[in-house]
Amino acid sequence: MNQSRPKAKRSRRLGIALTPKCVRYLERRPFPPGDHGRARTKDSDYKVRLLEKQRLKAQYDLREGQLRRAFDRAARRPGKTGEELVVDLETRLDALVLRAGFARTIYQARQLVTHQHLTVNGRRVDRPSARLRPGDEIAVAARSRGKTPFLVAAGGAHAPQRPAPYLDVDLAGLAARLTRLPRRAEVPVICDEQLVVEHYSR
Repeated sequence: MNQSRPKAKRSRRLGIALTPKCVRYLERRPFPPGDHGRARTKDSDYKVRLLEKQRLKAQYDLREGQLRRAFDRAARRPGKTGEELVVDLETRLDALVLRAGFARTIYQARQLVTHQHLTVNGRRVDRPSARLRPGDEIAVAARSRGKTPFLVAAGGAHAPQRPAPYLDVDLAGLAARLTRLPRRAEVPVICDEQLVVEHYSR
């Protein structure tokens, strides 16, 4: 069974490629799946906001409760709620593992963390949702460095085209440090976060 197919269907529904493999599916059929995928329909304001929330949730592979809690935290901060929400999600351990180039997708990054292949400041962490602060260091555990996924990563196979400016990455050494909090413009997620704020604030 082709495991990329379900993600390809989600990608078409959301209008964004959720994995590198999904890019070609989306290029070939850049419309939602189903008999009415090509039909032009006028979307309601609610549907537009809901779609934007689903896009953000999918790009970080979150459950609804996780995104809602992140929104509640962002709403309590003094900055713009939408930007604070993206920054909160971007400082998750699994997101930073992906941005560092240690994993190919957010799904693989989550798996690597839950299988205890990663350390934060020298201690093993198995919670993908763990938030990092500036100065925190991520590294692949010594016992895991010889495993194929990390040998591939160390060779630069998953290195992003635009390195995250808020990370200091030693790819060959399989280590990275969060140097500062990211700015919204630097975070490579496709989302109008203001629409997500409006969805939760309705």
